[in-house]
Amino acid sequence: MTTHVKRAFRYRFYPTVVQAVELSRTFGCVRKVYNMALSARSEAWYQRGERVNYNATSAMLTAWKKSEELAFLAEVSSVPLQQCLRHLQAAFTNFFARRAKYPRFKSRHKSRASAEYTSSAFRFRNGELTLAKMAGPLDIRWSRPLPEGAKPSTVTVSRDAAGRWFVSLLCEDASVNPLAATETAVGIDAGLDHLLTLSTGEKITNPRHERQNRKRLARAQRNLSRKAKGSNNRAKARQRVARVHAHIADRRRDTLHKLTSRLVRENQTLVIEDLTVRNMVKNHTLARAIHDAAWSEFRSLLEYKAAWYGREVIAVDRWLPSSKLCSTCGTLQEKMPLHVRTWTCNCGTAHDRDVNAARNILAEGLSVSACGAGVRPQRRTPGGQSAAKQEVPRSDPGRASGERP
Repeated sequence: MTTHVKRAFRYRFYPTVVQAVELSRTFGCVRKVYNMALSARSEAWYQRGERVNYNATSAMLTAWKKSEELAFLAEVSSVPLQQCLRHLQAAFTNFFARRAKYPRFKSRHKSRASAEYTSSAFRFRNGELTLAKMAGPLDIRWSRPLPEGAKPSTVTVSRDAAGRWFVSLLCEDASVNPLAATETAVGIDAGLDHLLTLSTGEKITNPRHERQNRKRLARAQRNLSRKAKGSNNRAKARQRVARVHAHIADRRRDTLHKLTSRLVRENQTLVIEDLTVRNMVKNHTLARAIHDAAWSEFRSLLEYKAAWYGREVIAVDRWLPSSKLCSTCGTLQEKMPLHVRTWTCNCGTAHDRDVNAARNILAEGLSVSACGAGVRPQRRTPGGQSAAKQEVPRSDPGRASGERP
């Protein structure tokens, strides 16, 4: 059975000087409109107690274009400006639903420069993409083909901090076919010494991409710190730092894509821990290594690929004492310091700490699945604090749920 999914296909492109200028102007206008609309909505609520929705901000945009001070907004395509207002509406919707924090203003240097075009603002014919306000098509490197007969519904153009240009085409892909069902299930224990340990006994090495480039990154950052603020040399140095970060992120993403694809192909049921990475990185000793491991990105990739290909991902309670529990007899050890990597239970079974944890995670996940439940309820300490991964010491776990400002 074929599954129709919305899928974004991302390509790098190289704009001409004229196209780069036009897109840069569009990015600036999108950022300006987003910030002005956010300011207007916040002011209306906090000062007058009024709710401002998308329709109201759209009317504001029309008035802004007619003003002498903001007349430049009418010189770029109107579609990306309207789309950024819709994105702001979605951000407020997520905030009120407690799925995200309060929307933040976009920064010229720290925010990703992007603009979204709907079908009325671009032309896609014969493998060429032409955006509104542009005379010619974009010079795109088609690194992989689009699905046969696919027509993009939206196009997002972006420029990252390293100065690279990308275009993302959202299409409906009918070529995603669920994989044949298997009887295989695997428990996955995330760690730092090894990126993942599977219940089968396999240990996947942590590539530590950031550590491999740490000297290069430190050198680029020292060079940046010596440049005068506001100078062209500082802008060039900032881009060199961004290139190092982009290189690290690309390698990390490539590793996680290959790993998650293999796990989804080989297993019908995948059981992981419901980790709260946001709280775990408050331990500043391990924060850098945790960010480099990218556990949250791993879970995100695993979940959407499992949904595409008919697999099941189960997240078990993070309070499960997976390391201290004997997977053979179920005896719970009183203490299990982090330096203890192998131990022997009273029943005589010798355990590898991480493999034993993965097997306990698998057993717990299968029991949760048999009960028809999802993520198990999170237990609370007497002080109301949430748990973090037991393998990582924590200085200030904080709250498990997202906090509203």
